[in-house]
Amino acid sequence: MPKMKTHKGAKKRVKVTASGKVVAMRTGKRHLNWHKSGSEIRQKGRKFTLAEPEAERLKLLLPYA
Repeated sequence: MPKMKTHKGAKKRVKVTASGKVVAMRTGKRHLNWHKSGSEIRQKGRKFTLAEPEAERLKLLLPYA
């Protein structure tokens, strides 16, 4: 039986924690930040837990995580 392949795009964007939750970084912090407030930029720097349906979908792309 061949090995399952990990989806490389998903691997670079999300992480599965030890408890099975899927965490990712927030979007919108890469560029065009000059008009955003400092609090908005700080909040976008934190990770967040994905919703359960989205997490289940991403776990299929990461079979060994």
